[in-house]
Amino acid sequence: MRENLTLQQLQAFVQIVATGSFRGAAAQIGVSQPALSRTIRQAEQTLQARLFDRDTRNVEITPIGQELLPIAQRILREFDNSFGELGQFLQGRSGRVAIATLPSIGAALIPQAIAAFRSQQPQVEFSLIEAPADALLASIDEGHADFGLTVRPAPDRKLRYRHMLNDPFVLLCPRDDPLASRDSVPWSVFTTRPFIGSQKRSSIRPITDAALMRLSVSPSLEYPSVSACGALISAGLGITALPRMALDLVRMEKLVAIPLVRPQVNRSIGIVTRIGRTLPPVSHTFIETLVNQLSLQSSQTP
Repeated sequence: MRENLTLQQLQAFVQIVATGSFRGAAAQIGVSQPALSRTIRQAEQTLQARLFDRDTRNVEITPIGQELLPIAQRILREFDNSFGELGQFLQGRSGRVAIATLPSIGAALIPQAIAAFRSQQPQVEFSLIEAPADALLASIDEGHADFGLTVRPAPDRKLRYRHMLNDPFVLLCPRDDPLASRDSVPWSVFTTRPFIGSQKRSSIRPITDAALMRLSVSPSLEYPSVSACGALISAGLGITALPRMALDLVRMEKLVAIPLVRPQVNRSIGIVTRIGRTLPPVSHTFIETLVNQLSLQSSQTP
């Protein structure tokens, strides 16, 4: 037979044992003495056994009460600990943050942000998914990631975009190239030199295609990754246009990045979430930390 006592009954019972009286326990719990007496009477009816022998002056715990006491104390302690853990979760101080990110954004922003966040909340766990734009959006839609850091997606009824920053494009060329000494370079430079472009599934390709459309420039080579692009340029096979944040993926010892102008082109980067899906509190906290960190960096940039 299973006897079910409520947490309220267990708390009342333990408090009476601790104070030695119904009056003192009622004052500690914040209820009237008759209400406390009813709670204990209901517990005794459930157990079909007395928990206290009492008269107008004395309260003594019964043998059954003695047996129940450590059980009740353990249950209340575990309940308090569990709700303490829930409180940590609700405050965004524990849990797991699942992030989907473009490779270049992951390298440029995520490590420092996680390090800063974990210095304050070391118990938080992180899960990272690195993927091109389409696969990244699919991971958010399917619930594998809480949110994504990516380019602005096409209008979608399922996804919400929150802009964070503009990532300017730069020219990448060998350090010994005549262009390397320039303060800036126009996009028209690609009409005179072999242009190494990203593959069509890359988030970079639509932006460079749009910038080069009127110049009738097409890639002489397509690179499978940003790091491979750097190797192709170092080998003297051409030059390219990359978002500045992508440079964290390139070995720059033999290369130089120069601002591209006329026109100035940016890659829009933001946070993408699934409309209608509730984020874990810790993900909300991390997003706000990330946004505030970027805002502070922008204000300190000359």
